[in-house]
Amino acid sequence: MIANPSHAVAPRISCIICAFNEGPRIGAVLEVAAGHPLVAEVIVVDDGSSDDTAQVVARFADVRLISHEKNQGKSKAVATGVAAARHGLLMLLDADLKGLRAEDLVSLATPVLEGRAAVSMSLRRNSLAIFRWAGIDFVSGERVVDKALLADVLEDIHALPRFGIEVFMNKRIIAARLPVAIANWRTVTQARKAEKLGWWRGVRAEWRMVFDLIDAVYPLELLTQTLHLALLRTPAEPRPALQEP
Repeated sequence: MIANPSHAVAPRISCIICAFNEGPRIGAVLEVAAGHPLVAEVIVVDDGSSDDTAQVVARFADVRLISHEKNQGKSKAVATGVAAARHGLLMLLDADLKGLRAEDLVSLATPVLEGRAAVSMSLRRNSLAIFRWAGIDFVSGERVVDKALLADVLEDIHALPRFGIEVFMNKRIIAARLPVAIANWRTVTQARKAEKLGWWRGVRAEWRMVFDLIDAVYPLELLTQTLHLALLRTPAEPRPALQEP
């Protein structure tokens, strides 16, 4: 049974999943997200896939599928999803997660739904060791944010490098000093590019992502985003009220 947040609320979260050639993996994510009690709608943006991603998504009757004719990169795919979202909160999920459970979405959404944070981010089991040590993964693709954080700057997002969306979000979160909660996903991993593409193509793809990050923000800012986000981190659970003596 899924544990809902302590206060009863109607679902008001639009879940956006961007996918490029994720046919073998996206079904497992949709099994969890589609029909989840905290999620009002699931939108999949198929970013020009050449595999059976769209066919897998079509098996889920309640999932909205938006297809790009050609691959445009994650930043533009997110912008497409944001523009289509009908609700005030957005849950962003990567399409290649493994081990995702319904309770993981609860832990990601609850801090924002309860007002303890303005943003929540996942920390996956196979996040880089330095991120696990710091307790925050600054490039996590799993987040819950207010729609306005992205909807107000769609033109800027369209101008980003293909994989610059996470560090762009971080920049806005840090500038606005938004409280950040971390959902520690101890059983969830993300498929590495080498696993999906083979070793050599995977390594090249990882390096292209690194260069996109550097292109999106200044290198020094890239290095300091983890520190700034860590300073905005909220307690994992509400602090107990102080009792009068």
